Amino acid sequence: MGQPVVHFEVIGKDGDKLRSYYSELFGWEIDSNNPMNYGMVDTHGGDRGINGGITQDDQGAFVTFYVEVDDLQAALDKAEKLGGKTVMPPMDVPGGPSIAQFTDPGGNVVGLVKGM
Repeated sequence: MGQPVVHFEVIGKDGDKLRSYYSELFGWEIDSNNPMNYGMVDTHGGDRGINGGITQDDQGAFVTFYVEVDDLQAALDKAEKLGGKTVMPPMDVPGGPSIAQFTDPGGNVVGLVKGM
């Protein structure tokens, strides 16, 4: 069985503006009432689609998707063996899952998640 995409992130320099934009554009419910001001997105897709997050990062704008895996380090090791590069080693999100990130050979950031 393959690993499913289970989360997405939209990141840019103005998180509030992005949250407002996507909320109005697609009717998504976005709750950023948390210490990290991370906008948890409920797309209201039911059993279709996935939910995600919208946040701010002063370094630029990008979109990342997260793939659910059983072993974060093993997935990072395999990504590197195939030409990728680890950009964030495994870490636990407070009150949430464990995540990691790597870049693919084209430079795209891909997230990994365990325990979502």
